[in-house]
Amino acid sequence: MMHSTPLLSSSKFASRQLRILTRTYSVNLTNNKFNNKMPHFMEPSTSPQYPYFETKRTISSAATKLKTKPKPTTKKNHNNFLPADQLTLAELNDNVLKAKYAVRGAIPMRAEELKIQLQEDPSSLPFDHIVNANIGNPQQLNQKPLSFYRQVLSLLQYPEILKQDESKLVASGLFKKDALERAKTLLHEIGGTVGAYSASQGVYGIRKTVANFITKRDNGEPAYPEDIFLTAGASAAVMYLLSILCKGPETGVLIPIPQYPLYTASLALNNSHALPYYLDEKSGWSTNPKEIEEVVLAAKDKKIRPSVLVVINPGNPTGAVLSEKSIEHIFEIAAKYGIVVIADEVYQENVFNEVKFHSMKKVLRNLQKKHPGVYDMVQLASLHSTSKGVSGECGQRGGYMELTGFTHEVRSVILKLASISLCPVVTGQALVDLMVSPPKKGDESFEQDQAERKHIKSELHTRAMQLYKNFNTLEGIECQKPQGAMYLFPRLDLPFKAVQKAQHLEMSPDEFYCKSLLEATGICTVPGSGFGQEPGTYHLRTTFLAPGTEWIEKWKIFHQDFYNTYRD
Repeated sequence: MMHSTPLLSSSKFASRQLRILTRTYSVNLTNNKFNNKMPHFMEPSTSPQYPYFETKRTISSAATKLKTKPKPTTKKNHNNFLPADQLTLAELNDNVLKAKYAVRGAIPMRAEELKIQLQEDPSSLPFDHIVNANIGNPQQLNQKPLSFYRQVLSLLQYPEILKQDESKLVASGLFKKDALERAKTLLHEIGGTVGAYSASQGVYGIRKTVANFITKRDNGEPAYPEDIFLTAGASAAVMYLLSILCKGPETGVLIPIPQYPLYTASLALNNSHALPYYLDEKSGWSTNPKEIEEVVLAAKDKKIRPSVLVVINPGNPTGAVLSEKSIEHIFEIAAKYGIVVIADEVYQENVFNEVKFHSMKKVLRNLQKKHPGVYDMVQLASLHSTSKGVSGECGQRGGYMELTGFTHEVRSVILKLASISLCPVVTGQALVDLMVSPPKKGDESFEQDQAERKHIKSELHTRAMQLYKNFNTLEGIECQKPQGAMYLFPRLDLPFKAVQKAQHLEMSPDEFYCKSLLEATGICTVPGSGFGQEPGTYHLRTTFLAPGTEWIEKWKIFHQDFYNTYRD
């Protein structure tokens, strides 16, 4: 009697193909460059050969297989039709399938699996908890929220408290008087409740507070509430801008390498080219204006219009802070070629004492004064967020962007896109107000607020310096001194045997190191290949947010063991 092999169900078939695609998409960002500097996934037409990775041709082949659906095994039902199959990957948006976001990629996903394993069997692993050094998420790593913020937010969420006797509320120790007053002011500006939609551009009173903050920060250079858009974190602003400024494969966006993966993911969604310009690691991750201009010209030769230039300052993942002169060079290129500048400045509060942050808006205004007419047409979008700084309110989704030099018509399009989402989270908008206008000297909350801020900054600086010093004492690691942000991006000189092992496992060498680190110590980091790096180099990104120093010592021991295991 013959036995036929049963067909895979649709869901199993799709699941198997998903595994094929997931494995295939693990492509290293580092292996090529635009004009011999373009990471391959950034340019749709490029498909270089890799010694240990499958190429995009394989991806296309796998996707093609999905077009042939398995025959349904279900018999006709009483309505006399065959049920339709489930979706396959071939029926999904190709641009979404191409998008990758390393910060939440394979290593963090493995960390989540191990976290569940520890919950079910605490003794099954050589560590008792996961250290999430993969993402700038301060409160996940026990950074205490600022008291003033939470007092005001609690009142906004439950304004009935404000009907109580104010003296008793203050006497209880739960609320300071200035927190009560700020909550009343915000409720009036918001319209009485945080449960209602606001204007799509954000609450006007809060935008006015942001404009005042920018004016003070930039030594009197005026900002206007009409130019401010409140957003659900800086990420929403990036998505708005790139959705509008990208017109498919004819458009290119200059991004720094290494970069924050949000940008390459957003470009994939918009089917546009990433035009990488490489930061110089040896000079502290500085920019090279000559190379940036070469990237612009090379793109134009390929009939790609460079429409946007992204600047991340202070840098993510590098922790570097740009000088005023470096920013001026960037604006020279923007003015010369009509390129919009996106200034990602979400770490502007995270700079160490010996370093000065220069806002791009202020530098642009100075250039416009010195050179009348030359820089007047430059268009700049500056971004900030409540997720970073000392606020660390990542889950509250507050942020803003300021538009400089855009026409009324373009701003109207941006507002239209913002309107589709109705409005940013109203409590997130309130947090922006608190971030840019903290308690002032003489206010009841001032001393406590200052003490909390100084403690957070001191802890971050201490851990950053200890991690930096530890890295530079270890064999095969070289790390630039951090100037700000929340990250270090050390370079790994991996033993050849480790590289070979990674090739055998079809992983990038830096991913292999990060996976080994995670499974030995519970420390979760992100491979440098997810951010981009010079071909032939390997890095990783780690935050220095995790409390204490025990995890740093564990890392040191692991690294020594790793090198001893794979020593050439």
